[in-house]
Amino acid sequence: MGYVLAFDTANEAVVVGIGSVDADGAEAGRIVLKEAPARLVAGEARAAHRASNTVLIPMIDELMAGENIEKDDIAAVVCGRGPGSFTGVRICMAAAKGIASGLEVPLFGVSTLDAVAWGVWESGYRGAMIVAADAMRKEVYPALFMIDGAGAHRLTSDAVVSARAVQDWIDEALAVALPDATPARSDVLVCGDALAKYRGSFAEAGFPVADDALWAPSPEGLLRARRIGGDAATLLPVYTRLSDAEENERVRLSAPEVRNLASGVQAEGALTFRPLDAAHAPDVASLESRAMGTDAWSEASVLDELPRKDRTWWAAFVGERLVGYCGGLVVDGQVQVLKIAVEDDMRRRGIARHLIGLVASDARDLGAIEMTLEVRASNEGAQRFYGALGIERIGVRPCYYSDREDAVIMTGPLPMVARDVAGMSLKIDEISPAGHAGASNGDVSETDSAADAAVPATVPVSTPLICAFESSCDETASSIIAGDGTILSDVVASQVDFHARFGGVVPEIASRKHIEAICGVADECLERAAVALGRPSLRWRDLDAIAVTYAPGLVGALVVGVSFAKGLAWGSEVPLVAVNHLEGHLYANKIADPAIAPPMVVSLVSGGHTMLVHVKDWANYETLGSTIDDAAGEAFDKVSKALGLGYPGGPIISRYAAKGNPRAIDFPRALMHSGDLRFSLSGLKTAVITYIHKQQEAGMPLNIPDIAASFQQAVVDVQVAKARTALIETGSRTFCLGGGVAANPALRAAYEKMCAKNGFRLVMPPLSACGDNAAMIAEVALDRFAQGKLADFTLDVKAHAPLDEAY
Repeated sequence: MGYVLAFDTANEAVVVGIGSVDADGAEAGRIVLKEAPARLVAGEARAAHRASNTVLIPMIDELMAGENIEKDDIAAVVCGRGPGSFTGVRICMAAAKGIASGLEVPLFGVSTLDAVAWGVWESGYRGAMIVAADAMRKEVYPALFMIDGAGAHRLTSDAVVSARAVQDWIDEALAVALPDATPARSDVLVCGDALAKYRGSFAEAGFPVADDALWAPSPEGLLRARRIGGDAATLLPVYTRLSDAEENERVRLSAPEVRNLASGVQAEGALTFRPLDAAHAPDVASLESRAMGTDAWSEASVLDELPRKDRTWWAAFVGERLVGYCGGLVVDGQVQVLKIAVEDDMRRRGIARHLIGLVASDARDLGAIEMTLEVRASNEGAQRFYGALGIERIGVRPCYYSDREDAVIMTGPLPMVARDVAGMSLKIDEISPAGHAGASNGDVSETDSAADAAVPATVPVSTPLICAFESSCDETASSIIAGDGTILSDVVASQVDFHARFGGVVPEIASRKHIEAICGVADECLERAAVALGRPSLRWRDLDAIAVTYAPGLVGALVVGVSFAKGLAWGSEVPLVAVNHLEGHLYANKIADPAIAPPMVVSLVSGGHTMLVHVKDWANYETLGSTIDDAAGEAFDKVSKALGLGYPGGPIISRYAAKGNPRAIDFPRALMHSGDLRFSLSGLKTAVITYIHKQQEAGMPLNIPDIAASFQQAVVDVQVAKARTALIETGSRTFCLGGGVAANPALRAAYEKMCAKNGFRLVMPPLSACGDNAAMIAEVALDRFAQGKLADFTLDVKAHAPLDEAY
């Protein structure tokens, strides 16, 4: 006999249930465990009030201890997938992924709404029922069920509806799902946490309301609800809409004469992909007429598609020439490919495959798990193409096309790579300590995994082995370090391509992508470490600790890494180490020089911070001064945006500045002579934008290289002057850098010149370690582990955490 561990944190309650199954996890396959009935052994629902991240694992421990259940007895993990509170769902999903990975058992997901319905079934209610979950923003997640003696039967798919319109939605759902015996409102019970806000309106409309004890999922409901999945890496939350940024983008793109949203500085003729906009609808119609003949869509048909929320359309461009497009309709967990075409002269370049992948990615964010399409029976090449993506032929639709040709119907799972990292390329083993034999591999393709690497002879290993995770912003990263400081593996999945078209990091997208990528990144990191050690494999329980960035950063991003790491540490029964992200940037200098030792002054310059830190000793820091407004990286991004150059701004401005005159324009150096170590970049940013506007108003062409170089020099001058002052005031003889802006070539060169002139020792992290990475977090964790500074499973995230404060 084995046990199923089930839990949900999608709303204000933390619910945990443990059920027994007549199958042992080691002997029963995923299919058996997916369907196996589970009898409740222990369960509890506890109000969390947004503290589920601190409550979940201690609750699990209490329940298991009460029943004398060991971790090795758990055959499977089941988690609620939502819909519900965004943060709550991600805490649940990330923790479940970590726990299942550590325990090495399957992970299944259930609908939170289904679990609520089954709890109502347990209470004895029979009849039609609506579960309405709070979707925030004056919206509701409704689902219709019929409850009878056999169980809770779902009659509608996941949806998000305005609270004002939900009663009409219910009436329509009842009429469609139960046409022969449509119940009156008085015969339809309403349940769910949306009642906390809308109970009065439901009651006034004639709906009976369930007792509030039934609004949250029950332990029994979690165990009885239909399970999906089985693979921790690919299981995702229930999504019913795109992020706000993406939905607003759709509205903007569906309007005529939208601006070109190409991101970054692209060479003329470069191949790019971006959401289809109304301005290119005529180009789509033109390609349609040439590729589809009598089945071609008109320009009006294309324009009608773009604003629809259940559609996703992407296009490929060479410069501004549209060379391909793909569109899909998302409904009931499936995306139907409506159209796809590529210009004849651009075929066999992977464009169609990439377009399909972009549509699949959006569809997954809208809750789809399957793709379907029709293709002409005579088009064998297209059928082979789709077959290679795992989309298989399931039937024929006779005389489907306008010329009476049959259509082959093909269906399959959403096209995903074997190790799913949410469409992100992996940067693997780019970071190595000085003198370490590990070489940089750069960006790798999805197929270039640890399994393809040659396994060297077994090498001695210095303990402890610690795996660290970083997810404070838009990088999902993992790294394993050995006791002697050797970085055995380092993996980073960057989301920059997903944020570039919005001109900056979108927190909601960042959190979603972390959930999608974290298992793939973790597994790749573990396998790479095994290769480095000359072992055929490495298990999580072979490690000595799990470390994670807990602060500062974007809460929605941090919570994924922390919840996953806590679950992984719990499941693999190893200690947990919490790390401050900013301290990680200090320790990044150890990657350049493992022997570096305090005292020293460090300049931390990034998109979120600009500060000078006196490192008196490791873990003993004093912030000497920081920005009073914009951070340096933020200023680079905003100036780049003002110049129409794209995101991220740092590398783009740097490239243009290399061609310009840094003294061409006298931009202000704020607080240069303030007598303290504070920074201010808001005024500089405003001065640059004002200069741009004045040039444009005067009809003068913009000399972008000179503007970029002059802006960059203004930043560099202040940074270097303040750094010199800090070194003199503290008496430190060593100066270091940290943060993404520390990769700026002009800034690095200026620091080299200043330090050489004044006799200071300069240590700079390698370029690959300036941005967010997990190797620097692992470096901190190694020291904290040795000092016994461990975290417990009540660890939570913090948006802000000063370096000066001990933790």
